[in-house]
Amino acid sequence: MFDDQGFVPRDRRYGALSAFRMLPAVLALTLFLPQRLFLGGQQIPADLRPWLGALALVVVAGNLMLLPWPWPERRAALLSQIGLLVITVTTGVILVLHPDGVVYGLPFWTARLAVRYRRPNLLSYVVIALSVIGAGLPQLFRDFNWLAALGIGLGVLLVALLTLNRQGREERLEQAELLLARRQQVVEEHARAAALAERARIAREVHDVLAHSLAGLSLTLQGTRLMLQRDNASQEVIDQVSKAQKLAADGLAEARRAVAALRDDKVPDARAIADLVTAFRLESGAPAELTVNGEPRDLPAEAATALYRTAQEALTNARKHAPGAPVDAVLDFEDGRTVLTVIDHPGKPPAHATSGGYGLLGMRERAELIGGELETGPMEDGWRVRLVVPA
Repeated sequence: MFDDQGFVPRDRRYGALSAFRMLPAVLALTLFLPQRLFLGGQQIPADLRPWLGALALVVVAGNLMLLPWPWPERRAALLSQIGLLVITVTTGVILVLHPDGVVYGLPFWTARLAVRYRRPNLLSYVVIALSVIGAGLPQLFRDFNWLAALGIGLGVLLVALLTLNRQGREERLEQAELLLARRQQVVEEHARAAALAERARIAREVHDVLAHSLAGLSLTLQGTRLMLQRDNASQEVIDQVSKAQKLAADGLAEARRAVAALRDDKVPDARAIADLVTAFRLESGAPAELTVNGEPRDLPAEAATALYRTAQEALTNARKHAPGAPVDAVLDFEDGRTVLTVIDHPGKPPAHATSGGYGLLGMRERAELIGGELETGPMEDGWRVRLVVPA
């Protein structure tokens, strides 16, 4: 409710009723208005006009110190306290010299402001005490009417107490709202924790049952395909087994992505490429291995997508143009860049060295858009695809 300087928030201090802050200056200036035009009380004697005029200007200056000037918060808080104290003391002197007119409302105003927009402190109680004294003393000095002095002083004190009560009520309401908001936040956090726990349980079930079963099925189908090839089985049967193995490999990849989604956890980029290599090995039966050098790190979405699609296209081309050939994939996390290299080893140079077709052409364009570089070309015993991305 209060800031570091002990004040209520600035929008509440200087809200729609901030013009009320100029009331001391207005009341002080009414001393010099004719009684028939304003309730200014009796006419000021000529010998007191210079003194009261100077005191009125002091009240106006103190009043200006209470306004929201564009100063640092600490300086503004100090000036507002000084301004309030100046108005309080000057008001007491004015009432002693001329205890008449609506200027008598100033002690009530200063007592209220002392505790309305700030946490009560020593200065607040000093201002209230000076306001009570400044409102009561004129009655003692002029007519020695101690009952009137006591009544006016108690009236000023009552205004201060009512303001304190209102301030306390507003603070309790804000604390109740804050407590309610915190309780609602706790309820939402508990609900989220319960949902996450349920998702984690489902993810464990999918991983332990479905993913393991699909992995076992894929390995079994791979062994079946190899045995069929050894026994010179019908090509149609081998093709059907190969399709079933591909479906099992795809299902395994989808199961892993589903587990990651249920756990609200992004699949690491190195792991995603490793899954591609594993699926390639299970589907084609060719030796394939991914080597990761350096410390793996999270990459920007564009860079991660380019690496994944390039690895996917390179493995597809290896399966198409060099079936059964071993494949080596290397992922290097270097300073300021990441390098992916995919090489197939059929044991001889490609019969027709091409740039890789439309698939790798699209990957080259994707790499250039993010400031990367794609190199493709033949080697002594195969074909190499190398992608460098600045990430």
